[in-house]
Amino acid sequence: MMKSCRTDDNCFLRIVLFCRHSILRRMKWIVIGANGMLGRDLVEEMKASHYEVVPLDLPEIDITQPPEELEQHLPEADGLVNCAAYTKVDDAETERNAAFAVNAEGVYHLALVALNREIPMVHVSTDYVFDGHGRRPYGEQDPVNPLNVYGASKLAGEKALRSTGCPYLIVRTQSLFGKHGPNFVKAIARKARESERPLKVVNDQFSAPTYTRHLANGIVRLMQAKAEGIVHVAAADSCSWFEFARQIVAEIQPGHVVIPIASEDMKRPAARPKNSLLNMERYQRLTGHMMPSWRSGLEAYFHEEDYFT
Repeated sequence: MMKSCRTDDNCFLRIVLFCRHSILRRMKWIVIGANGMLGRDLVEEMKASHYEVVPLDLPEIDITQPPEELEQHLPEADGLVNCAAYTKVDDAETERNAAFAVNAEGVYHLALVALNREIPMVHVSTDYVFDGHGRRPYGEQDPVNPLNVYGASKLAGEKALRSTGCPYLIVRTQSLFGKHGPNFVKAIARKARESERPLKVVNDQFSAPTYTRHLANGIVRLMQAKAEGIVHVAAADSCSWFEFARQIVAEIQPGHVVIPIASEDMKRPAARPKNSLLNMERYQRLTGHMMPSWRSGLEAYFHEEDYFT
């Protein structure tokens, strides 16, 4: 073997070219909204999966800028992921222009850049594109009918992306919680610790609270599968917000009282879907993977946040 390699003048060259080819095959992706709750987990997950990642966020990049300006600020890459979003559901009712500027127009601008560069775009959307009147989990092809401005703006973003003709993957998810941003778990934990007053939480809205690290892993699996179109990705199993809050309190502040109430008693500016569960059969077919349950997500989140020290 040693003699064969020495007599072959191209032996060393072949090894060098093989190693170089392996390095060149590493995909480079831009992640927009990289400082957000999902964005930070996704950047970490992509790096762990051997992607080269260019993380971008405000103020260095603003997706409401015209596409020609975005082109100047975005480096060359093999793909683009958009995690940037206007997510203040209640505020969107009076800040419609701001919500649509980011969730619709901004998505369209990024999609035009992706189209011009002939690269795929991954975009994160929401269960709030549905009205929640159905009795079964929503599939990707089910009719959409958002109840609030936020949902309407996210749906407009989906349509804008699809209209450009660029290769795309839209990941619809729901009820996110994670280490790197404000979320329902932090809010409930804070209230339970700061006051002995009972917590009132709606018991007639059902969802699948999704841990952002689990979602990030699911998105990477779809990218590796070269998935296209719309795919629903959320935690397995479901619960009401009351049940979710009760589980949080049981871990953080055992004995604290949580009272179930109706949605109408909350009197929030934006209407929420009562049952916006997502059917994830397509995700499972594409990846061969089943998403973890919301309970395992909550357990992992508590461990990551280290609430108990």
